[in-house]
Amino acid sequence: MPLVTPNLLKIALAATLCIGSGAAVQAQNAAPQVQKVAAATPAPKLLVVIAVDQLSADLYAEYRSRFGGGLARLGSGVVFPSGYQAHGATETCPGHSTILTGGHPSRTGIVANNYFNLDAPRDDKRVYCAEDETVPGTSSRSGQYAPSVTKLLVPTLGDLMKARDPRAQVVSVAGKDRSAIMMGGHKADEVMWLAPGGLATYRGAALSPVAQQASTAIAGAIATARGPLTLPAECERQDIAVALDGGKGNVGTGRMARDAGDFRRFLASPEADGAVLATAAALRQARKMGEGDTTDLLIVGLAATDYVGHGTGTEGSEMCLQMAGVDREVGDFLARLDATGIDYAVVLTADHGGHDLPERNRQNAWPDAQRVDRALDPEALGKAVAEKLGLPQPLMLGEGGDYYLSKSLTAAQRKAALGELLPRLRAHPQVEGVVTKEELAAHPVSKRPADVWTLMDKLRASFHPERSGDFIIALKPRVTPIAEPGVGYVATHGSVWDYDRRVPILFWRKGMTGFEQPNAVMTVDIMPTLASLIGLPVDTATIDGRCLDLIPGPETSCR
Repeated sequence: MPLVTPNLLKIALAATLCIGSGAAVQAQNAAPQVQKVAAATPAPKLLVVIAVDQLSADLYAEYRSRFGGGLARLGSGVVFPSGYQAHGATETCPGHSTILTGGHPSRTGIVANNYFNLDAPRDDKRVYCAEDETVPGTSSRSGQYAPSVTKLLVPTLGDLMKARDPRAQVVSVAGKDRSAIMMGGHKADEVMWLAPGGLATYRGAALSPVAQQASTAIAGAIATARGPLTLPAECERQDIAVALDGGKGNVGTGRMARDAGDFRRFLASPEADGAVLATAAALRQARKMGEGDTTDLLIVGLAATDYVGHGTGTEGSEMCLQMAGVDREVGDFLARLDATGIDYAVVLTADHGGHDLPERNRQNAWPDAQRVDRALDPEALGKAVAEKLGLPQPLMLGEGGDYYLSKSLTAAQRKAALGELLPRLRAHPQVEGVVTKEELAAHPVSKRPADVWTLMDKLRASFHPERSGDFIIALKPRVTPIAEPGVGYVATHGSVWDYDRRVPILFWRKGMTGFEQPNAVMTVDIMPTLASLIGLPVDTATIDGRCLDLIPGPETSCR
């Protein structure tokens, strides 16, 4: 397959961080034969958790036969092709919060990428999921918030590992801050994410010397223009231009070329994933993770698939390039781990799924695919209802399905507003359902398999009484909540439907007997599964997941 990621970044990172692949091949060839993994096999020395943002089960299934690199290797292990981000708010922050906590967003408190705190001590009442809104002079706008893990209400696997043995190392590197933070947890040794200047971390914290070297190399790559990538032959059938609604241009035939300094386009390419993986490999090497007396945890968040999906949809040549790229980049990363001779285990999953843009869906067997009606915008709807009923404005704030009524309303005004809003919303042809916070609070979190959950079950798993809206709406299938396509944002996720909920969950370790289990497991099952693998006790009353047995037959890996 033609090289997709430019040589520049790989050469710069390898030279700067000493992670060349030649030694990896030699060490791999010299490694002793690995024994078959059994119930009595000692715990691995390194756990590697990889989250591929927006890698839906549908996308994985579509490309699985084409994979020949890292995703092919992981697919030879234990495969749960129909894993679930079971909750309804299928966004990046909630999804990442489930992977290493074992809890649904209703437990983690991460109900959405953004929610509203009408009591926030600042004019901007919108709160980003990975910020501390109490920091003076901040807002939820990009670049103006203080990144923080304070919104995560529960411990992560890394937190529990450190509580058992403070020598355990936890490092989290991702393309997005919310990915690195939600998986890294409260006690991680290093947490960092891609930024226009290379890498960033928490305010007031400094990057380690190795991370700073990586940051400099990444910044140099961002500052260098990139020509168009070569389209593999197997991608040519997807090289079809799709016109966007409103004459906003075309997508489907992109080659990921970018100008020097174009950070947005850098993020939407395998180059960004390669930078994250190379940085993670360098940090593992510098910190000697997996070489001590305890098990360490290396967390990797790959965001490029999500940026490609948002910017061009899931079925064009752009996504085909991205899938080839992430497969290769993960393969290179695993080869570097092989070079160490460390006994490591990997899990790969996603924070949510995704579906294609409505313009292409309408061409391909879903003629009713739509963009959301502007009349459902919380601000516009609130204004219309306030004017009709003579209520104070602004009546309502909201985003992503959560609608918050103004706290200035009297009880009578609140009742009148809901009496007008709920019937109007429920009658709208694009709305599947509307549920109030009182109804959700009275509904227990489901214990049934995620593939049979009702709408109420899905919304309840995303509901937190102190952070969720006064009522929540769910749109009908294939209604894209983007009223008008824009640059870099033509398709999205976030719905209650399975194309956004279903994700692959792959476990791999040398010596593991691979098998496939199509039953509906959940991403909240990952944390207790990994904890069992390393003999770490977990209080099952404090999580929503369960241990998944990774050994076929009567033996079990669930200790």
